[in-house]
Amino acid sequence: TTTTYNDETNYDMVQRDIGGNWWYSMYVNVMIDIVEAKKIITENEPNAGTAANKIAILDLFQSFVWQVVVDTYGNVPYSEALQGNANLIPKYDDDAEIYADVMRTIDVALNTLNDSNASFGGEDLVYGGNVSSWRKFGNTLKLKMAVRIADVDAATAGTAAKEAVAGGVLESNADNAEFPFETSPPNTNPNWETLVQSGRNDYVIANTFADIMNTLNDPRSAIFMADNQGVPYKGGIYGASNTYSEYTWVGDKIKEEDLPGVIMSYDEVNFLLAEAAEKGLIDGGTAAAEMYYKEGIAASMYYWVPGVDQAGIDAYIAQPTVAYDSAKWNESIGQQKWIALYGRGFEAWCSWRLLDYPEMNIAAVSMESVPRRLIYPIDEAQVNGTNYEAAKSAMGGDLKSNRVFWDVNGQGN
Repeated sequence: TTTTYNDETNYDMVQRDIGGNWWYSMYVNVMIDIVEAKKIITENEPNAGTAANKIAILDLFQSFVWQVVVDTYGNVPYSEALQGNANLIPKYDDDAEIYADVMRTIDVALNTLNDSNASFGGEDLVYGGNVSSWRKFGNTLKLKMAVRIADVDAATAGTAAKEAVAGGVLESNADNAEFPFETSPPNTNPNWETLVQSGRNDYVIANTFADIMNTLNDPRSAIFMADNQGVPYKGGIYGASNTYSEYTWVGDKIKEEDLPGVIMSYDEVNFLLAEAAEKGLIDGGTAAAEMYYKEGIAASMYYWVPGVDQAGIDAYIAQPTVAYDSAKWNESIGQQKWIALYGRGFEAWCSWRLLDYPEMNIAAVSMESVPRRLIYPIDEAQVNGTNYEAAKSAMGGDLKSNRVFWDVNGQGN
């Protein structure tokens, strides 16, 4: 949470156009580059097999970005988007229909990938051009989207989840999709830029997180949080103006210049598999769910905690506050998945919307609960008014309390 500027922590999305900033980042800074990259490959790659692999990899990553965009807003420009001057006022497509089409794109890309052909080689900063790794990435993305839609389309979700597992998802931390940062600007981790390079003291650990971790005897606590206030950790009041010197700071590991940016990870996969097993999307039921739950915790521990061993992990899981509760599986998975997603706020938010655990604090000033979506960019009503109004009507209003199509069962907090 923040110390001085607490508009965002009180869910004021207008003051600094939060929806617009994220929208611009996803469409302009990411997807337009992907579209241009596909054009360059089509026009310049002489080897047809290599070109096919490159395009398929870009399709998989663009599918990941589309999933993020839909999960953020709901209905968004899709079928008429990214066409440049050919269409400056694209219509908004239905979020469920976008998801379905993106999942079809993933299938086509997976079927196109060929291990016998080259791809990007060293130009691929995530997997070094390893086609097999990108196949695991694609299947993992397919699994994630299947779990998302399970409450609204169980049949499609079950088929997709089984296909994803059969095709091969991430199998260890070595398979994690990570973006590498460097120790020198301008290619450093943005967390370091905000928390260290800026010289500012704008953030402390929120009491939402600190209070939960204080009950768990979790070895990751010492990695995620600093000991400047000792233990138990002292989280700042969520949404309030907090004094930096009086509350727990972010841990040193999280502030490293070259800490990799995690895109998808093995611990996340296991929690997805646990959810899929409980929802009947894959075989195994509660027994399988508990197995995946434990493996998700272990994967997170091994990733973050130096020197941790299986005995220590087993002791952690044996605690009553951590042991798997099949009668409240969404609470068990929801809390441990949320902890494992530390530093990945967007995905943690999505997990909370799907499982509605752990319980979140109410923002101190606005007294609002966690939004279910971001509102559209402030200027969208002017630059694409007719289509914006249609989307607004279809969503029941451009409100942060409205839900994307897969967010149907939880009640929120």
